[in-house]
Amino acid sequence: MASETDGADSRTPVFGDYVFYDSRMALKAIELQELYRFTHWGRSRSLEQIERMLDATDLCFSIRHDVKLVAFCRMLTDFIFRASVWDILVHPDHQGRGVGSRLMRYALSHPAVRDIPVVTSFASDLTPFLERCGFENREGLMVLQRVPIAYS
Repeated sequence: MASETDGADSRTPVFGDYVFYDSRMALKAIELQELYRFTHWGRSRSLEQIERMLDATDLCFSIRHDVKLVAFCRMLTDFIFRASVWDILVHPDHQGRGVGSRLMRYALSHPAVRDIPVVTSFASDLTPFLERCGFENREGLMVLQRVPIAYS
């Protein structure tokens, strides 16, 4: 978790010039669509789909640098037993700077989910990164994939 705070709101974590948010209200679908364009699986998402997705998401976490959205992930959860982290995104210009790791620490230590015993993620292309964040690769995952990954 970031150790400094933003002068505007003493509860808003910052790390250098990076400001962390835990609200859907801190996001605009068009900004998120810009981050999705750097992925092979999310670049076809429309603004309408992103809006609907955000409206149905339990928790959104984002990081801004100089007001620009540079990192995002979202979480679906029952707030008691299970949570799953989805759409872990860091703009390529900000990768390798610890932004993704700090985003994950921020999300996983959030008061609403820090006591949940099982948190999953299905970002197989991020396996080494997720392992550094404490996740373990487990067998037994079952998936019903109705459309190719590029369209989901």
